[in-house]
Amino acid sequence: MVLLAALLWLAPNAVAAAGKRMNFANDVVPVFTKAGCNAGECHAKAGMGQNGFRLSLLGFEPEEDYEHLVKESRGRRITMAAPDQSLLLLKASGTVPHGGGRKLPVDSTGYRVLRNWISQGMPFSSAADPKLAIISVTPAQGTLKKNSAQQLKISARYSDGSVRDVTHLALYEANDKAMATVSDGGRVAVSDLPGKVAIMVRYAGKVGVFNAAIPLGAPVGKMPPEKNFIDKFVFANLKQIGIPPSAGIDDNTFLRRVTLDIAGRLPTLKEAEAFRASTAKDKRDQWINTLLRSPDYADFFANKWTMLLKNRRDSASDITANFAFHSWVRDGLLANKPYNQMTRELLAATGTIMGNPPVAWYKRVKDPKNQIEDVAQLFLGVRMQCAQCHHHPFERWSQDDYYSFTAFFSRVGRKPTGIQGEDMIFHKRGTAEAANVKTGNKLRPAALGDAIPKIAPDDDPRLQLADWMSRKDNPFFAKALVNRYWKHFFKRGLIEPEDDIRDTNPPTNPELLAALENHFIESGFDLKALVRVITQSSTYQLSAKPNAHNGVDRQNFSRFYPRRLQAEVLLDSIDQLTGATTVFADLPAGTRAVALPDNSYNRASPFLKVFGRPEAESVCECERAQSSSLAQILHLMNGCGHQGQAADGQGPGESTGRRQARQRSKNS
Repeated sequence: MVLLAALLWLAPNAVAAAGKRMNFANDVVPVFTKAGCNAGECHAKAGMGQNGFRLSLLGFEPEEDYEHLVKESRGRRITMAAPDQSLLLLKASGTVPHGGGRKLPVDSTGYRVLRNWISQGMPFSSAADPKLAIISVTPAQGTLKKNSAQQLKISARYSDGSVRDVTHLALYEANDKAMATVSDGGRVAVSDLPGKVAIMVRYAGKVGVFNAAIPLGAPVGKMPPEKNFIDKFVFANLKQIGIPPSAGIDDNTFLRRVTLDIAGRLPTLKEAEAFRASTAKDKRDQWINTLLRSPDYADFFANKWTMLLKNRRDSASDITANFAFHSWVRDGLLANKPYNQMTRELLAATGTIMGNPPVAWYKRVKDPKNQIEDVAQLFLGVRMQCAQCHHHPFERWSQDDYYSFTAFFSRVGRKPTGIQGEDMIFHKRGTAEAANVKTGNKLRPAALGDAIPKIAPDDDPRLQLADWMSRKDNPFFAKALVNRYWKHFFKRGLIEPEDDIRDTNPPTNPELLAALENHFIESGFDLKALVRVITQSSTYQLSAKPNAHNGVDRQNFSRFYPRRLQAEVLLDSIDQLTGATTVFADLPAGTRAVALPDNSYNRASPFLKVFGRPEAESVCECERAQSSSLAQILHLMNGCGHQGQAADGQGPGESTGRRQARQRSKNS
């Protein structure tokens, strides 16, 4: 039997079969994908697959799959003379024990496809076979009533113009499972939560999206005044889906909210009294500008960026680099250096840390693969990690795309300096290229989905990367930043997570995101201008208190979404209210927690650690813990430091009479 099968491998056409000749990639691989056989937790598990049988993730490498299935283990998985006795079908149908369970019942379409393929002699493909070009989702978008359903149809179009209905073989996934679920057959069922939801559709390496709007349908009366383009797009969306916004906030609430969000602190008693006393019509705008000019703004946002840029202290020798890098970020923010310029100075940094502080980033992130993964996720909102080993399962990025992007950092040279643990960074002359570890192919630098001019040996490829990122038509750079800042002020991004921008994860308000992106580019990548336009909007100044209709809204910004104070802001606020001072080593007395240069102070301050200040190990903002815990409650109840401060009550707002009475009581 094995000998017969071996002969037929060499001449699969020797077996006659009725009907259309099958193609392994077009016909067989989608069956494995639909059944979950080539999922990461099954036979596509990293390493050797599962139980000695390996498939590529989601079938992105059909040639390898064919080798493993047909030729591996002396062909024991296929019995051509009796297809139904093939181990492949016996296990998939549950006829013999299978760790993955019953995947393809004997009467299923998938079983019949595999059986027919075996009976045809297990053909792989021929030069004349059509190739899959695109898939289309019908309908591509729609408006669905609450608790209703919509059947999708998925069509696969091939290079010869033929079209197949592959609805039953496609994979479906909702980007918000609380808003919608989808069956294996493509039937979308939406819940009673209003807003926008997307269904990602995958088939044979291609992806499509169904976008659904779920209106609440409540009466929308008079809207708050539109102060800028943000309000135009937010309120238009609210009218479309029938969600009335909450009322605007009073001056006291505005003052507290915007001071916390821009400066990372509470307003002082003097500032609050002056703001309430002001009769200027534009006093809110004036206060926003005052905050943006303040060192507190630079401290707060430098804290955000240095954490994301991994300004981490692992040893005592890191202290110089930590302080220098933090100062460089802070000074750039205070001077309002354009965002694209700061990015360029960081990516193309050369020299020593003392002479050029952004070089410190290369001290922490040394591997070119880590460099491109961090750059892509932080500055472009693209997660490339998956593409290092296989085609990205949710995106169009391949391994070649990954290593072509890595090639931008392939000419970064290092030379030891006289300072322990620090190198001088320079550009090594030569051809910039990186090898695909799987194919061995050497790849020149290439941007994501875009061409890059040929780079001469004397030119630094990182400068070409920075030029591409700053281009007005770059589809990622500005979008990623405005989405990240939107989340800073509104708790959630227009795309969520904020660093996962892809076609299969669309924004909840695409028109608003495009307008913010355009505004940021036209402003010359002005970060302060972006903060200003966001905080001046009526949308930002809506109440957090829901009305009778918008309590269920989680993504349309019909109200302000409350959020927890960050660990550093909370510590500073307690100090401010109690009149206490938290002392940090190597820093002047009175240094705020939001102005700390690196993660080392987390170890010295149990408060910061318990309340979730990140360790600067990741470019993902998710490293910052924003959830409550029992440890936090116990720390506030039993922590001797702040308990004593609260008992003393020496805060700046305490009246003179109360302070004197407390002192008399203490003396008696």
